[in-house]
Amino acid sequence: MSTHPAGPPGPTRLAADCARCFGLCCVVPAFAASADFAIDKPAGRACPNLRPDHRCGIHTELRERGFAGCTVFDCFGAGQQVAQVTFGGRDWRDAPETLPVMAEAFRVLRPLHELLWYLTEALSLGPSAGLRAELDRARVEITGLTEGDPTGLRAVDVDAHRARVNPLLSRASDAARAPGGIDRRGAHLLGIDLRRTDLRRANLRGALLIGADLRGVDLGLADVTGADLRGADLRGTDLRTTLFLHQSQLDAARGDARTALPATLTRPPHWTALALTPVRAPAASRRGRRR
Repeated sequence: MSTHPAGPPGPTRLAADCARCFGLCCVVPAFAASADFAIDKPAGRACPNLRPDHRCGIHTELRERGFAGCTVFDCFGAGQQVAQVTFGGRDWRDAPETLPVMAEAFRVLRPLHELLWYLTEALSLGPSAGLRAELDRARVEITGLTEGDPTGLRAVDVDAHRARVNPLLSRASDAARAPGGIDRRGAHLLGIDLRRTDLRRANLRGALLIGADLRGVDLGLADVTGADLRGADLRGTDLRTTLFLHQSQLDAARGDARTALPATLTRPPHWTALALTPVRAPAASRRGRRR
């Protein structure tokens, strides 16, 4: 029986609660030694930094110790769903034979919970009655899937559900951004200086913005679904009404005290309290102030 309250999934259910999980994000995924991870770790093997209480032994030093990739991973609440609902609180350390099945369930539930997060965000945008009904039906259907047992989860076709949900999310985005801005879906914008680009109401779904310079840019009503913001410079950027912006995207980027955030998101601790390098206005704006 589910340990969650009745009703549709809300923000709390769709956010990681590590105290109710069994450290699954430190066990299930594989990672390779790189700029994001200091070591190689095969799938299904516990990270050496995972303590017996399922907490990370270097949590406060992850970036300094070479594990920046861990700081930007979000299970969208799938970890505690597997631990407390699918397996009823049975710890894999006490029953090692359950770990492979638990890992399989986690691999299905994590993308399902991510879809639920996006559906919940889309419903908050005030879509038309018809679209709201479609979004709500999809949310109810996927919520039902997340309550299934390991056998039922194994049969779920995640890609099929994603293919049905993505057009609904796009329609919700188009309606919220109307009239839309520039369309840079999937654009490769790595390291690009975008300070002079009008990105209000822009479609940036799946855009590669790694290391992009977005200082002082207004991203009001821009859709950043799946946009890769690793190392992007968000100092002074206005993100208050950015669509489908997730905490993990902020955690992967750089920002400061001047970065304007939505009330639902948190300023990452590694961001500087105040940028040492001032945000410069684009050249065109500076010229406009000359007398």
